[in-house]
Amino acid sequence: MYSEGFLTEDDTLLRARERAGQLGCTPVLPGSGAVLRLLAAAAQARAVVEIGTGAGVGSLYLLRGMPEEGVLTTIDVEIEHQRAAKEAFSEEGLRSTRTRTISGRALDVLPRLTDGGYDLVFVDADKESYPAYVEQALRLLRPGGVLAIDNALWHDRVADPARRDEVTTVIREVGRMVRDDARLLPAMIPSGDGLLTAVKR
Repeated sequence: MYSEGFLTEDDTLLRARERAGQLGCTPVLPGSGAVLRLLAAAAQARAVVEIGTGAGVGSLYLLRGMPEEGVLTTIDVEIEHQRAAKEAFSEEGLRSTRTRTISGRALDVLPRLTDGGYDLVFVDADKESYPAYVEQALRLLRPGGVLAIDNALWHDRVADPARRDEVTTVIREVGRMVRDDARLLPAMIPSGDGLLTAVKR
């Protein structure tokens, strides 16, 4: 797809993507990564929460869009994933103060983060928990803050009403939830596997 290859990935991203493959975690596709970088830059996001670190591919895109003093808080239940992400951060030459990696279940960690303290929240973890993550994100975002949810088209299944498996149904429901929430200005961006985005009013 032309839009996926529109921007080429450098060696640091490609190596992070390779580590993701070895660990069996699915990183954001290049098109979604480019949009994440753009959103972080447009929001001048100094404080970002990422739910689902993986091997750090999405993290790198976010960090590349954030200002120099920005801090990414990234949460993952798998310590191995975070170890791989830290390798990517080190290759990127990031100061250790730019990232805060927290190991644990996101739904245990998120309630401890500051209300209205974040410019951008990126959701890319276990799909069944997406509704709960979105609720937490709404609490964490400042007015004008950006919500981004990966896999929002879920391999094109979300648009097909005949698809009724659990994950597709949950993601479809999250789409409705974000679309119908008066606190949000949403848009569905068909990059990667679909990036559902919204700005908190």
